[in-house]
Amino acid sequence: MAPLNEAVKVHRTRLEGAKTVVYEGVMDPTWNIGNVPCGGYSLALILEACIQHQAKTEHIDPLHISAHFFKPTNSNLPFRIRVSTVKSGQTITNLTADLLQADELRITSHAMFGSNVPSPSSSPQDNFILQPPSPYARRIPIYSHPSQATRQPMFEVWKDKDHVSWAWDEQTLAQNRPDHPNRKKVGKDSVGGGGTEWAAWYQFTAPTEKLSSAYIPFLADMFVNTTHLIPEEEGGEPEAAAWSPTLTLAIDFKFPIRLLTPEWHARRTAGLYSAGRFINYPQGRHDIYVEVWSAPSEIGEGAPPKEGWREKQVCLAVATQMALTLPVAVNLRNGKRKGQGGESKL
Repeated sequence: MAPLNEAVKVHRTRLEGAKTVVYEGVMDPTWNIGNVPCGGYSLALILEACIQHQAKTEHIDPLHISAHFFKPTNSNLPFRIRVSTVKSGQTITNLTADLLQADELRITSHAMFGSNVPSPSSSPQDNFILQPPSPYARRIPIYSHPSQATRQPMFEVWKDKDHVSWAWDEQTLAQNRPDHPNRKKVGKDSVGGGGTEWAAWYQFTAPTEKLSSAYIPFLADMFVNTTHLIPEEEGGEPEAAAWSPTLTLAIDFKFPIRLLTPEWHARRTAGLYSAGRFINYPQGRHDIYVEVWSAPSEIGEGAPPKEGWREKQVCLAVATQMALTLPVAVNLRNGKRKGQGGESKL
């Protein structure tokens, strides 16, 4: 039962042809949801293989990764990841990476790597980024400060609950209540509106943990689904009743974690914000938008908030995914089948 920094390790084993490298490992069941691996954890293994593949090149930073989950993964089986270079240009390298278990393709992905820092040789216009104090810059969408936040219990079905903790942002959650002013404005003449929002501080508890790019897919998958935020009288379900396997997951990396500073950024904690807008046929298919942010301190630790702490936080990544809504029994049944497993969260 390893912390995430140990559980995402992969090992290069051999070359296949001129452009494909094979990495191997075994999934850690600590990071299961129910009986099956979390989809973000599975994609983190793929990303770690891609990071190793690019480590000795000029393009060391992940810029984007997208994945399609074809078949559930299994924490009882070894895996291999085949990373291939499709094209390497001056600014971006394109990779494909497939995760296989029992000689079956489980996840296929496409990754783009480059240098996620300003280039001295580029023009000022090329190096422009939107950031505070610009009034157009996005600020961290969490009302509370982690040093003053209160931890909530993790879901029982999340096997990693002894390795992580979280503190939900109550002001964000309040906006999901049927009697919230924002909800009351939604009617037959509304423009937009609807959906749910969720936000929290999320911390890895082991002292050996340190945020890295490989953590981002996992963090992007650690949210509460739309069906669990909707009241039961509106058709929602309690967290123990449904499972939401991921079908597609795409991540855009906004800021390299290696450039975070100890003065303003926590080592083991991230801020998470998610929004869900639609639930459709078939099988409760729904969309989720997630932002992963730096955090100014660990949860419940540190001095009172420093002035200007919000403008010092940076968005590390933005993710979107499509998932289903299935009975939790499907999760438990899949995990018991030989050569089976699954992706995503409850």
